[in-house]
Amino acid sequence: MGTVPQRLQRLLDRPGPLGDLLGRLEARTGIRRLYLATGSAAFLGLYLVFGYGASLLCNLIGFAYPAYVSIKAIESSNKEDDTTWLTYWVVYGVFNVAEFFSDIFLYWFPFYYAGKCLFLLWCMAPISWNGSQVLYQNVIRPCFLRHHQTVDSVLGNLSSRALDMASSVTREASRAALNLAREPEKSK
Repeated sequence: MGTVPQRLQRLLDRPGPLGDLLGRLEARTGIRRLYLATGSAAFLGLYLVFGYGASLLCNLIGFAYPAYVSIKAIESSNKEDDTTWLTYWVVYGVFNVAEFFSDIFLYWFPFYYAGKCLFLLWCMAPISWNGSQVLYQNVIRPCFLRHHQTVDSVLGNLSSRALDMASSVTREASRAALNLAREPEKSK
């Protein structure tokens, strides 16, 4: 298992986009990966607390990497990664809707964007207690299972009403167009 720095060092040494980037930076600068990663994380954290545009940076972190790996998941033949990232996007969407209504109060808190960023990182983390899985299984799924028949019924009624309205508007528009076309004939 090892200490936290040892586990972090093993994570940073793994091949992959992060490990490769840190390897190139380590070779160019001579600074160990662990220091590069912790320094970057500290800078990012401070920027999220004090920096201009923290909201944009936080939203980019919550969107850019998940969008990239979602596209890779779509292109792969593995279904498990599709489910993982679909779950993330469901939680991300629910969070964004909830944030829309509470953002006017929450963004005044000094560590709001740092906390939001940590929340989004937890939701995309490749761990067994991933935030997306925890929230989906314990909050969103039970709520969905309890209410999905009602929502399906309401959506079905709305779609049939929309079709009826579109049909009646089309009929009325056709009649109006025919009447307009006949008017010049009557005046002759």
